[in-house]
Amino acid sequence: MRRTEHLVLPGVLTSEQAAATVAGILAVQRPDGALPWFDGGHLDPWDHVEAAMALDAAGEHDRADAAYTWLARRQNQDGSWYAAYGYADGAEGEPTDRRRESNFCAYVAVGIWHHYLSTGDDAFLERMWPVLYAAVEYVLELRLPGGPIAWKREEDGTYPREALLTGCSSMYQALRCALAVAEHREDPQPDWELAAGALGHAVLNHPERFLDKDRYSMDWYYPILGGVLRGAAAKDRLESRWDDFVVPGLGVRCVVPNPWVTGGESAELALALWAMGESDRAVEILAAIQHLRAEDGLYWTGYVFEGDAETGGAPAFWPEERTTWTAGAVLLAVAALGGDEATTAVFGGERLPLGLVPEAAGCCSGG
Repeated sequence: MRRTEHLVLPGVLTSEQAAATVAGILAVQRPDGALPWFDGGHLDPWDHVEAAMALDAAGEHDRADAAYTWLARRQNQDGSWYAAYGYADGAEGEPTDRRRESNFCAYVAVGIWHHYLSTGDDAFLERMWPVLYAAVEYVLELRLPGGPIAWKREEDGTYPREALLTGCSSMYQALRCALAVAEHREDPQPDWELAAGALGHAVLNHPERFLDKDRYSMDWYYPILGGVLRGAAAKDRLESRWDDFVVPGLGVRCVVPNPWVTGGESAELALALWAMGESDRAVEILAAIQHLRAEDGLYWTGYVFEGDAETGGAPAFWPEERTTWTAGAVLLAVAALGGDEATTAVFGGERLPLGLVPEAAGCCSGG
């Protein structure tokens, strides 16, 4: 049953607007449960889960369940999913990119725990446990020395000895959610505990172990969003580059110095701000991106605020797509600010297991 009364946020969403956004996501969902980026677009497993989580936040539990059932049916034998599945020109989920990205595969753990907290459905948790277990085991095959996890595996099975800070921060959250599921089932997973602790330690203390992507706003805020950084360390990190990435009244740049703000990054920054206790600034960011809202309740992916060759020389929405995951990120940020229990649990992280933190790391929360 759809419920959007807790998705009301003055200056951001009314209940009617929230309902329209949920309806916009549902209109894109395929009969097989898939949640492509947009009608006729492709699906990637990470954004598919983000949109499913938004459906749970809105009370659309059956439709969210269908999205997780899609993942269960499409999981590869090794526990992975491909990076992209096509839903254009009559295609119904054929793989279009056979790389397997580790954070795409891990994020199902966040979604499964969120769905359980939203529904209390133990039968769902038992049904999805083999899916979650296989996915985590696959991801942990890509561990690198010192705790990071390689960001992808190619179709031929090889993988670069390279890790991404954004992806590893997301996987830290995913491992903690996976441990929460295992703890709930009274099924200890000591290897997962070790992996989570080592990964959090690497993100917190060893930037040199990750590829340099500091032009991207996700690398700036994801250690906070993923739950590695909290307290003074989180505040220091955000303040250090706030003016680089935040465009007042418009939102958050995807990458500097490009004059392009994006709804997904902006909503995720709002979630990170909420998680570190900066709710007022979170609301300001969400209010700033309402210029991306379309009449159908979905959100344009981004806006180029200084004309360039991509937009024919004038400011414009770009790319010309309204994505389910952008709408999902907005709804999740609003749900967290509104106190939705499941959403606050997975993004606040206070009750998620920490894993076995290496002695040298101290507490991975950075508090």
